[in-house]
Amino acid sequence: MRIAAMRESLERLGRFDPQRARGRFVAGFDAAWTRHIVVDGQRVGFVVVRPQGDGLLLDHLYVAPAAQGRGVGAEVMADVLADADARGLRVRVTALRESAANRFYERRGFALVDRTEWDNHFERPACPRVPLGDAPHGTIEP
Repeated sequence: MRIAAMRESLERLGRFDPQRARGRFVAGFDAAWTRHIVVDGQRVGFVVVRPQGDGLLLDHLYVAPAAQGRGVGAEVMADVLADADARGLRVRVTALRESAANRFYERRGFALVDRTEWDNHFERPACPRVPLGDAPHGTIEP
């Protein structure tokens, strides 16, 4: 599924090699942090979020091409960010430089923090939500 989801971006970079992609995935894969994405009883993707330093690493978020463009990834990302925010944790993610995923992450508050030959590295700080009932009154300043 990962290879199918990434194929277009990798081809655009001239780096589509299923063997290398599979090898990189297997080398860093940890099933303990993996969750399947299921829509209408069908597995359409998976997400891997694991602890990393003072935050979380969104290691993988893949939605099958046939299920893309329907808000599935956005809903999963909203859940990941809500969990991170509730725990006061930043989230890091890496995306291929030419991937549409870059815009997806930027629209969700991720900022580019580093760029390598093939990848963009993003980070989103924790955004804890303060319930209105807990907000201090009379503290608005210019």
